[in-house]
Amino acid sequence: MKTPSVSRFRKGFTLIELLVVIAIIAVLAAAGFAGGAAAMNKARKVTAQAAATSVATAIDQFYSEYSSLPVPNVSNPPTVDNSSPYSTGTATADGTKLLEVLVGIDQVQNERKVKFLSLKEAKSGNRDGVKYGGTVTTPRIDGLYDPWGQPYYLVLDYNYDERLDVNPGNGIPSVMLNGRRAAVYSLGVKNTADANRTTLVKTW
Repeated sequence: MKTPSVSRFRKGFTLIELLVVIAIIAVLAAAGFAGGAAAMNKARKVTAQAAATSVATAIDQFYSEYSSLPVPNVSNPPTVDNSSPYSTGTATADGTKLLEVLVGIDQVQNERKVKFLSLKEAKSGNRDGVKYGGTVTTPRIDGLYDPWGQPYYLVLDYNYDERLDVNPGNGIPSVMLNGRRAAVYSLGVKNTADANRTTLVKTW
């Protein structure tokens, strides 16, 4: 008399089970990617904030040292009023000249050779730092860029009333700052979901 055979466990997955596992992995990967992208953007904002604050602080320290603000052209300093404040980007000739004064490359205005500003060198693609040019004996700054590869913007109080009307544009409302000699901001990157929104980093 034969004993009943013991049922064997089947090995492997069915096609349905395999598809379910793949779907679960895809959902988890998408969630992880979204969270990772958000964390990366937050880290970039922190880095950009630190750089912008360093530039604004350096301008204030220059004022404390020399009782004046640095200018892009000593022979032709800017004249402004409250209705049209001075503003320049850190990838323009005026902006890079101001940076050269603050880091001590330009010693006409910074005759005491004080290094008010220290900046790390930009990564490839002009991102997250300063781009240097020139030679060892005659260095120059070619631009300062945020972690997204965009320039920073400087607004300076050249009429010395400690009032700055800052208008970043791109749908961002303007603001009047009291008690400030300088403001620095970055527009970062545009939000693809809303063309009027940007990753604004500011020192106010």
